[in-house]
Amino acid sequence: MLVGTLAAAAALLATRPWFAAHGLGALTLAIVLGIVCAHLPGLRTAAAAPGIDFAKQGLLRAGIVLYGLRLSLADLGALGATGVAVDLLVLASTFALAMALGVRLFGLDRRTAMLIGAGSSICGAAAVMACAPVVRARGDEVAVAVATVVVFGTVAMFGYPLLYPLLGLDAAQFGLYVGSTVHEVAQVVVAARPLGEAAADTAVVAKLVRVMLLAPFLLLLSAWLAHEGAGTGGARRIAVPWFAFAFVAVAALHPLLGLPPAVVEALLALDTALLAAAMAALGLTTHVSALRRAGARPLLLAALLALWLAGGGLAINLALHTGR
Repeated sequence: MLVGTLAAAAALLATRPWFAAHGLGALTLAIVLGIVCAHLPGLRTAAAAPGIDFAKQGLLRAGIVLYGLRLSLADLGALGATGVAVDLLVLASTFALAMALGVRLFGLDRRTAMLIGAGSSICGAAAVMACAPVVRARGDEVAVAVATVVVFGTVAMFGYPLLYPLLGLDAAQFGLYVGSTVHEVAQVVVAARPLGEAAADTAVVAKLVRVMLLAPFLLLLSAWLAHEGAGTGGARRIAVPWFAFAFVAVAALHPLLGLPPAVVEALLALDTALLAAAMAALGLTTHVSALRRAGARPLLLAALLALWLAGGGLAINLALHTGR
């Protein structure tokens, strides 16, 4: 009931004009409300712990599966081979940079670096949450990663439209640039919409293809961690993210099923509610003391990744998409 109430409040706030105009969706608002409630004097959440844990795990996985309704394999064809290559290179380079800088330069633990890298390179908070069970992250590590990608995704959302006159790209090319480098789907829409429908449509398709890459990314990450565990004498099995495969199956099959629009709309609303509940549960288990202990290093890593997405992502787009 506690998690559901916070998720419903976040969904309601997300429909208000000010929050919508600033790209603050239900997921972001849900974790903020959860953190606020976790610090209310006298509020005891021990009795709600089983429900909170269920929301962080079971509801999260169900939400990731239903997220597949937001895209289809036809999106790949609409984007084209070059656009898919741009998404792949942006994802791979950003995650590799996160591991190199996070672990070697800033001395972060690998789980935090992986979570920040996944959120920056794929789809923000949803990618962080999906990656958490694969890397066996603690709640405070997940909260830190979510906070960093939300901060710099918001900065990108407002900063990218200011870059448009300086880049010499047409609207569709700018849309691909936005979709391949900005963190969250909602932030992509806000960043590209001022340039018109062509930019927004291309941006959303490019972003959804990045989201589709979440499943193979999780499988490869799990296999890599299992291999490293075996190489160091640890007996770690591949944590197969079955929910990620279900996510791909939903994306592939739902266009073939011909579901009525009203049913799809209802399922998408349910998906938002499930993911918002998971984020609210995460917020309820997040304490400012844990964020303070994490220090400035996670923010610095996320800042450098945001700069890479803006600059390196532009270079990748120019090299592959515009032929410059």
